[in-house]
Amino acid sequence: MSVSTEIMTLAGYLAGEFDNKAQAIEEPAWYVHLRLWKRPLPVQLFSQNSLILFAEQANIVSLDKPYRQRILEIGPSADGGVQVQYHQLKDPAAFRGAGANPELLSRLTPDDMEFLPGCTLKVTQQPLEAGEYQYQATLRPGARCCFTYQEEIRQVSLGFEATPAQLLVYDKGIDPATGKALWGALLGPFRFTKCQDFSRELPIEKS
Repeated sequence: MSVSTEIMTLAGYLAGEFDNKAQAIEEPAWYVHLRLWKRPLPVQLFSQNSLILFAEQANIVSLDKPYRQRILEIGPSADGGVQVQYHQLKDPAAFRGAGANPELLSRLTPDDMEFLPGCTLKVTQQPLEAGEYQYQATLRPGARCCFTYQEEIRQVSLGFEATPAQLLVYDKGIDPATGKALWGALLGPFRFTKCQDFSRELPIEKS
């Protein structure tokens, strides 16, 4: 496969195991202590120009019960930039725990996933020092990211900022009827630092 340097760099920043311990200690009333995994898939399921990450998270007191399994496809956008497209798993329980046990991902196929229209993030890149970058990913204006869970329509507002030092996650659950934020990053982003790096699991060939 061959992907752009920008896609490879962003995927490398995201690929890892993350923790927001410091934030949870400072503001325990508003931020749960979470562990977050973003694991590169061992096989290519979509375009040869994109990279795929499996994501899930868990409360630190229940690491054996991860949730919010989803697929992130990092690839080129129609306007020549970079985008992150979200997909949902048809049977999330079948791949629960794959963040820490990546061998579970070897059996994942496109038939196990559903494309989520409206759940596409536009990525912008800002240079930092020493050849590093800050990436910001936001939903496109007017987009509604919705999916079905337990026979109900759920809406989410997705977004993140990534640097080599930190991952800020802005995800919030939204009431589809009122547009009010219900859960998630209500008072600002979850602030994660990387405690394990999975970037070596990504393909190394670049275009």
